Amino acid sequence: MPGPLAGINIVEFAGIGPGPFCGMMLADQGAHVTVLHRPGGAPDGRLALSRSRKMVEIDLKSPDGIQKARDIVAKADGLIEGFRPGVMERLGLGPDVLLADNPALVYGRMTGWGQYGSLAHAAGHDINYISVSGALHAFGRKGEKPTPPINMIGDFGGGGMMLAFGMVSALLHAKTGGTGQVVDCAMTDGSAALMAMIFDFHNIGQWQDERGVNLLDTGAHFYDSYETDDGKYVSIGSIEPQFYAQLRKVAGLQDDPDFDAQMNPKMWAPLKEKLTALFKTKTRDEWCALMEGTDICFAPVLSLAEAKQHPHNVERETFVDVGGYLQPAPAPRYSVTVSEKPTPPE
Repeated sequence: MPGPLAGINIVEFAGIGPGPFCGMMLADQGAHVTVLHRPGGAPDGRLALSRSRKMVEIDLKSPDGIQKARDIVAKADGLIEGFRPGVMERLGLGPDVLLADNPALVYGRMTGWGQYGSLAHAAGHDINYISVSGALHAFGRKGEKPTPPINMIGDFGGGGMMLAFGMVSALLHAKTGGTGQVVDCAMTDGSAALMAMIFDFHNIGQWQDERGVNLLDTGAHFYDSYETDDGKYVSIGSIEPQFYAQLRKVAGLQDDPDFDAQMNPKMWAPLKEKLTALFKTKTRDEWCALMEGTDICFAPVLSLAEAKQHPHNVERETFVDVGGYLQPAPAPRYSVTVSEKPTPPE
């Protein structure tokens, strides 16, 4: 059974990071994605961000190449490009041209700052985009400098994933009687949207504008990671009272009255010291034997290699073999329109 986007044709102008991630997401759901790349610049076929695509070499510096690109896009439902604002226009492949060729086209544009705004033409990376949106300020421990969550928030969560969502939304609009349009996906906008709940908490006085002192940012003792006796780590997220009670029971903390003050921020630091000492008394595997699979909200902190072998991930086939490399499997999953297994690019 083909995926839910079977029959949708997407043209992706080769790039790095969030653009290819958007293409991967759409291809994983059954869309036919054709990547146009410069001569000799085919994306690495070993990479998940290149999978399940058709690769077409094209020289965008030549008039013939530009015409070829126009001809291909004229038959497509959507387009993904991740150049700086104005580049596609200078090539003669801007929205005005391609939407004139194909009025139903969904023209997806992936940038850091967006197509307009005072920073639109400046260079930048994930770390910069999430700085301006307020997200980076929230990541880190108390008294320490902001810690970038690698490039998950700007490039992929607020970038590629947001563009995939925007394109599917615009494709639905076009397929139900609407017209084609441009999807202006900026990582500043996307990362701000991902922070919606935190901005909500701040607006209603339930979140301090300071790192590492809040419920979900390692301020609380019951929502953090802890080192174990063997130098590995475990995570707990025992927020709800019943889960916190389970943590106390299994960890032998029922008779310590200090832990009664779960939601008193003044007690979080001393209680964290107690949990730090406690978790160092056993290895990670020993804690897993006691807590994994319970309602404590517990999990071992696994390395990239370990994650591929965890029994839960193996059972769900969270990682699949694609051309000899274990890659994250397509997500989410569907009960009827099950996508085909990813393949190396052709």
